Amino acid sequence: MRTVVRLTPDRLDDLRAARVPCARCLTWEATPVRRALMSADEGVAEKDAWLSTVLREWGSCGRVLLLDDVVAGYVVYAPAVLVPGAARFATAPVSHDAVVLTTVHVEPEHRGSGLVLVQAMAADLIERGGVRAVEAFGRAAWVPARSCVLPADFLASVGFRTVRHHPTTPRMRMDLRSALTWREEVEAALGRLVGALRPAPTPLPETRSQRT
Repeated sequence: MRTVVRLTPDRLDDLRAARVPCARCLTWEATPVRRALMSADEGVAEKDAWLSTVLREWGSCGRVLLLDDVVAGYVVYAPAVLVPGAARFATAPVSHDAVVLTTVHVEPEHRGSGLVLVQAMAADLIERGGVRAVEAFGRAAWVPARSCVLPADFLASVGFRTVRHHPTTPRMRMDLRSALTWREEVEAALGRLVGALRPAPTPLPETRSQRT
């Protein structure tokens, strides 16, 4: 059974217990200088404090995908002002009308579920209102894997487009209005499909009144 739940401090503990990548790191949540000054235990406390601050000041900032109550993946997003690590990129800053997508991770045995998490993020932001887009820093396909930077190819496959080119870390954007239109089109297409597959009702035989 597939379930998508909100990212909370308790769920963050679940991610750490499952040894999910990036559940402990502070690549996005702190500046490089601050990260260098903290021990591993201090880093865990810092990440907990960051999540609590975002939840208090902005609201929900992530979703966790569970398959049969087992962590299959998660997504994290927040306003740029709460993501100091984003400032290190050459293609920064993020546009004023967008939030930053920092992390999308899916466990290897559940590859292909990344779109589910991106859709859950888009649905949350659309329902919340006040946000026009989501932006992310991508990693060019030919660049060796860098921790916590999403592949640009993945971002493109789930609806992001490049808004500022760069040889290694382009900045990419997904317009939530397009995401909303796309979701409505999918729902309408599914409705038509269900209607086409549903057999037409058999007309009732005509009856004539009989005199008694």
